[in-house]
Amino acid sequence: MKTKVYKFGGASVKDANGVRNVERIVRMAVNDQMSNDKCQMSNDKCPMSNGLMVVVSAMGKTTNALERVVELLDAGKEEAALNQWVDIIDFHVAVMKELGLQPGSDIRLQGEIPYDPTLPFDENYDQIVSMGELLSTQIIAVYLLKQGLSVEWWNMPKLLRTDDTWREAKVDDEASRAVIRAGWDRPRRPQIVVAQGFIGGTADGKRTTLGREGSDYTAALLGNYLDAESVTIWKDVPGILNADPRIEPDTVLIPSLRYQDAVELAYSGAQIIHPKTIRPLENKHIPLYVKPFSDPSAEGSRIAADGVGPVDIPVYIWRKNQILITMRAKDFAFALEESLSEIFDIIHRQHLKVSLIQSSAVTISVCVDNTRKVSEAISELRQHFNVTYNDHLSLLTIRGTTPAILEHAKAGRTIMLSQTTRRTARFVVKED
Repeated sequence: MKTKVYKFGGASVKDANGVRNVERIVRMAVNDQMSNDKCQMSNDKCPMSNGLMVVVSAMGKTTNALERVVELLDAGKEEAALNQWVDIIDFHVAVMKELGLQPGSDIRLQGEIPYDPTLPFDENYDQIVSMGELLSTQIIAVYLLKQGLSVEWWNMPKLLRTDDTWREAKVDDEASRAVIRAGWDRPRRPQIVVAQGFIGGTADGKRTTLGREGSDYTAALLGNYLDAESVTIWKDVPGILNADPRIEPDTVLIPSLRYQDAVELAYSGAQIIHPKTIRPLENKHIPLYVKPFSDPSAEGSRIAADGVGPVDIPVYIWRKNQILITMRAKDFAFALEESLSEIFDIIHRQHLKVSLIQSSAVTISVCVDNTRKVSEAISELRQHFNVTYNDHLSLLTIRGTTPAILEHAKAGRTIMLSQTTRRTARFVVKED
């Protein structure tokens, strides 16, 4: 049996019980490999054709809490930031103690916040927010080791090489593949490796992040580098559903998808898969499974070249916290081609995520994620265009529409902008 990659998100490891469940799932995989390959677990390690790469996100809402630390420090609120930091450390200490681990001896905790006021916000963000994955993976690796499993912890900032595009780092595939393969293929490697998702590092040792929800992408890259048999993402849902169960009460499991359909869903805003996840897997024909961590024996969903598609049921995708920016030329003459180039140069430099574009004879509108960079982008756009915007919006994408579905989707909602094709409808709506 070839290598397998398992990825556990924050909801999977939100507390001590979540960590225990990870141990249960990992042990099942190890036992399966031992049964299939007659690999004897002992101080002598397993054959190098075997192995389980376990990629883990930060625990629960830790990333959000660490983001708040960065924002407070950037605003000069050092005491509030320190209080938030202490709360984060205390949370992890409580999880360790519940698991029978000893903070300070089993795991060393960093007391000081890795903040440098001379650095840009985004660089400080990566140094601080990356601590979530470093903490969670150390806890899980030590816990698995104490449960008698053959485990090694990997420090991904030293292995996954990236550039210094803070918060959206670009991975150097060639350099990363070489060092990761060398570590994986070496003699006497433990059967299980626990590694962080979402984070990497520059050549000069600075930690970087790959974009929110980037742990899925890490798992896909590792699957590609290690020629894995499969990659499995363990979630708090039965698999890939046709809608967010927190919004739509009657959801349907999509058991099988082609790579291309999964990419369309991801780029439309489906939170179940990070948009960059598919390509590294498709390039090597590695199937991706999405399964519920509460029921490891469930089939879940499978994404592969031979998946079933296109999806024959309506799929509802909500993208929250959007802002709609509309630009009009100051002299009422709008040269579309020239203006598009100028607009998207600004959008690219400000790292905005565009989810929808619409143009007319005199205006161009873009719907983007409402991040801290938006205000800077609007200020820059106003140097060249008349700009208006609406915030507190959501983008609803419906794949597989009918007239009845469209009427139901629009009922009772304030529609700011709509686009409809034969298969897909998109509505920018006011949030409740």
